Amino acid sequence: MTQLPRVITDDVLSDNLIELLAGKIERLPWATLDGGVDETVDGILTFGHMLVTAGHMAKFPNLKVVSNYGVGVDHIDVEAARNLNIPVGNTPHVLNGTTADQAMTLLLAAGRRLREGDRYARSSEFTYFDPAYMLGTEIHHQTVGIIGLGGIGYQIARRCAAFDMNILYHKRTPLADNPENLKLTYVSLDELLQQSDFVVCICPLTEDTTGLIGKEEFAKMKNSAVLINVARGPVVDTAALTEALQQRIIYAAGLDVTDPEPLPRDHPLLSLDNVTLAPHLGSATMQTRRKMAEISVENLLLGLDDQTLLHSV
Repeated sequence: MTQLPRVITDDVLSDNLIELLAGKIERLPWATLDGGVDETVDGILTFGHMLVTAGHMAKFPNLKVVSNYGVGVDHIDVEAARNLNIPVGNTPHVLNGTTADQAMTLLLAAGRRLREGDRYARSSEFTYFDPAYMLGTEIHHQTVGIIGLGGIGYQIARRCAAFDMNILYHKRTPLADNPENLKLTYVSLDELLQQSDFVVCICPLTEDTTGLIGKEEFAKMKNSAVLINVARGPVVDTAALTEALQQRIIYAAGLDVTDPEPLPRDHPLLSLDNVTLAPHLGSATMQTRRKMAEISVENLLLGLDDQTLLHSV
């Protein structure tokens, strides 16, 4: 009987992954990463953003591939993998539309105070309609500033265009391609912060973007502005955000990610009415998560067979 490739995976995987991997690999527990040198390990599959360091990979001289379930690979030492000639796969493009939908969900919910409205509508206090109560801020014809206009950012811009929003963006270099001829204006980060009614973070997490939005940046924003983060938690300084919301330096926030993630259950951010929180649901639809599983498994199997991955970083 042919020996199946031995692959380290998260101890808990989605049903999709379990189905797609069945009979194709021998799963090894995640704790294998913290053991000694093992020449029998062929691959690593990351599911829940578990850390894969240079030290981990160096223990496995026959490691052929690291496959990531998701597009962001900030939890994997990609440079170390490159130095070891180990390809790192990810799942770009497939989740662009779904994550853009989540960004718009948070933008609409935070701007229109949906969290407060839902709680009030369910409470015993809601006994009559008061037209003066719980006024939010408009979405249409407002200015949105998108930080990081990659594939997801562009999809967010498309959705904002449908709301007749004025769209600003900032990234390291101006957009090279605008296939739908959206009305996009490239500005500096300071200009974006000063002019935007909604600031959407969707940039990759790097050394340069860690803490990108902090106390100084909040001070530059309108006090009527809404911050949306669908990037990674550490892009926004949590302490500075908490202070900005508590002191009404900005109007509101909608967060799909936090730093740390999850927040401690007694964190003051959790008690604020002007923040809408989601537990990292950016790509969390049945359809997209199935496609992510298929691509991550295909990347894994291609790497194990010494073939070029569908998508690599």
